[in-house]
Amino acid sequence: MTKRFEELSDFIRNQMRMAHIYQPAMLVELLQNGGKASVTEIAQALLSRDVSQIEYYEQITKNMVGRVLTKNRGITNKDRNTYSIKEYEELESEEVELLINLCIGKIDEYVEDRGDFIWSHRKKSSGYISGTLRYEVLKRAKFRCELCGISAEEKALEVDHIVPRNSRGTDDPSNLQALCYSCNAMKRDRDDTDFRQVAQSYDDREDGCLFCEIPRDRIIGENELCYAIRDNFPVTEHHTLIIPKRHVSDFFDLYQPERNAVHSLLDQQRTLILENDETVTGFNTGINSGIDAGQSIFHCHIHLIPRRKGDTGNPRGGVRGVIPGKQSY
Repeated sequence: MTKRFEELSDFIRNQMRMAHIYQPAMLVELLQNGGKASVTEIAQALLSRDVSQIEYYEQITKNMVGRVLTKNRGITNKDRNTYSIKEYEELESEEVELLINLCIGKIDEYVEDRGDFIWSHRKKSSGYISGTLRYEVLKRAKFRCELCGISAEEKALEVDHIVPRNSRGTDDPSNLQALCYSCNAMKRDRDDTDFRQVAQSYDDREDGCLFCEIPRDRIIGENELCYAIRDNFPVTEHHTLIIPKRHVSDFFDLYQPERNAVHSLLDQQRTLILENDETVTGFNTGINSGIDAGQSIFHCHIHLIPRRKGDTGNPRGGVRGVIPGKQSY
C-alpha cells in the first residue's frame, strides 16, 4: 500500500466529518476520472446522487411531460409507474436512431433559441443571493421548509423572495424565506396576491397613532420593517417594545417578512440587554392582541421584559399570571 493511499484511507475512515454526502461523492468522481474533474463534472456527480432532485423530475414527468405525451398527444402509454411509446415494436433500429437524433436536434434548437432562461424555474432565487446570506436564511429556518416543515435532508431548500424583486422586494433577510422546491413551485403557480399592493402597504401609517409618530430619538434599534423603543411605563428596567413600522393592529395580521424582522430585532435587543446588564437572568416576551387581552394601543407591539432573580416572590408560571390566580399550578 502506498503512503498516499494510507493517508486518504485514514481521512475517509476516521477524519471525514459529514453534514451531507458531498465529500465522499466528490472524491468518488475525482478517483474515477484519473484524480481530476471539472466543477461541472463534480456537480453532475452530486446531482446523480440527489434523491430530492430525482423526486422533483418525477413530478415533472407525471404532471407535465408525461401527461402531455400520453393524454394530450397519444404518443405514449402509461401503466402504473411505467411509460412506453405506442407500437414501439414496429420501429426498425435505424428508425429509432433517427428519432433519437431528431429529439436531440429539437433540444439543441430550443436551447439555442431560448438560452439559459429555460432553467430559471430551478434557480435558487430571482437573481444572485450570496452564499453567506443563503446560509443565514436556512439557519434561521433550522434547515426546514418554512411552509411545510420538511427537512433539507429530505428535499432541497431554496431561498425565496417573499415579495418578489420585480414588485420592489429587497434582499433584506426579513424578505427571504426557506422553501422546499415543491412549496416554492406551488407558491409561484397558485399565489394570486397582488404583491405591488403588498409592497405599497408597508408604507401604511395612521395620523395620531402613537407608534406611527414615534420620535426618532426614542428609537434604540431598527431594521427595514420594525424598530425598538424602551417602554414608557416599564415593568422592569430595560423593558423594550418591538414595533412594526407599518400600521397594523394585530400581530396575527403581520406579513411573514415583518414577523422575520420582529424576531430578528427581538434577538438583537435580548443580546444587547444581556451584554449590558449582568443582573438579567431571564425574559418574558408577550403580545396583547385585542381589547379582552388587554391591548390598549392598537398598533401591534411585542413586549420584551427582562427578569432578574428575586424580582418577584414566585416567578413560576410566568405569563400565566395575565389572569390572576392562574399563574401558579
